Amino acid sequence: SAASDVYKRQAFAERRPPSPPEAPSQAPSGLFHPIMTAVPRTELQLVAAALGRVPERFHLHPKLQELLQQRAGILEHGAIDWATAELLAFGTLLLEGFPVRLSGQDSRRGTFSQRHAVLIDIETEEEYIPLNHILPNQKAFLAIYDSPLSELAVLGFEYGYSTQTLHGLTVWEAQFGDFSNGAQVIIDQFISSGEKKWGQQSNLVLLLPHGYEGQGPEHSSARIERYLQLCAEDNMYVCFPTTPAQYFHLLRRQLLSPLRKPLIVFTPKSLLRHPLAISPPDAFTDGSFQEILADPSPRLSAVNVRRILLCSGKIFYELWERREAHQRWDTALVRIEQLYPLHTEKLAALLQNYPNAHFIAWVQEEPQNMGAWMRMAMDLAPLVERLFPGQRLRYIGRPASASPATGSYLQ
Repeated sequence: SAASDVYKRQAFAERRPPSPPEAPSQAPSGLFHPIMTAVPRTELQLVAAALGRVPERFHLHPKLQELLQQRAGILEHGAIDWATAELLAFGTLLLEGFPVRLSGQDSRRGTFSQRHAVLIDIETEEEYIPLNHILPNQKAFLAIYDSPLSELAVLGFEYGYSTQTLHGLTVWEAQFGDFSNGAQVIIDQFISSGEKKWGQQSNLVLLLPHGYEGQGPEHSSARIERYLQLCAEDNMYVCFPTTPAQYFHLLRRQLLSPLRKPLIVFTPKSLLRHPLAISPPDAFTDGSFQEILADPSPRLSAVNVRRILLCSGKIFYELWERREAHQRWDTALVRIEQLYPLHTEKLAALLQNYPNAHFIAWVQEEPQNMGAWMRMAMDLAPLVERLFPGQRLRYIGRPASASPATGSYLQ
């Protein structure tokens, strides 16, 4: 009813911004304790409705009409894509009193024309941010900026901002993952080591589009290997989520966790519109971020598994489609969604479900001297040898290369 809807809106509006948690300078032993990040369907519906609204007499670009209608009814469609999951995460955090700040090159529209967080009146050029109008008396807001191509300066500013806004979500997005190259000094000297050197906490999030899709060396790799090389002493999270729901829970975990750590997220390009990279609404109203994802195929019988392929990111969907085409039900596909810190206990429990496996490999798109392989070889090899005596962790991927990628999708 209209009265109950008003009541719900007032109830959300009356929430007070939470005080910044007292985060310890060192991660506790319960680093992997699940953080419940699920959201009631009524709250998701409020955000979805706002995503589909524009003011009266607002001249919206005709091509966006259908997109906004889809977002408004996304919970009824039963399939939530990556960009909508991100906006739902932002919106629910705003309703809970957490401000959200995002900057990056073309971030308001989205580099791959997927976000559209800021709408422009095509006649007056007036700007409208739907997430800032979820409720009439909203307490927290989204600030989103298209930043210049001066990554060192912009990322330096965002890092400093995040240290003073631990109660809010601060995000910097690279147009392509390799654009962080120009800000490497900020990553090396501040983001990865600031807490260890000075006790300086930060919950800054880096969104780095990554994937080998034929766009050449400078647009393919976010240099996963560099971040993993910087990881030690629980200094930051490095994640490569494969589903919209995982991304949703990951962003919310960043503020709902008592810890304050930088978060590196390797985000997709082709998966933004991949028909398999979707999540049902109940994946948002239940559960939390999962560091490891088991093989979801109902056709797989654990006792028949002879090969285990460990992977992360886009390559999972390519392996999935290949297995479907060849009906290889002796092969299990296990996703490591959080590369650091690696939840070895959870992974070990999962791998023990496949007692008859005799081939365990890490699979990646990147050349052998890049990507996550070197870190995974260090962290996973002892685990594989312990769980599968006589077996060793193998590598499947491109050979070592001086360049992150060629200019051809097929090479």
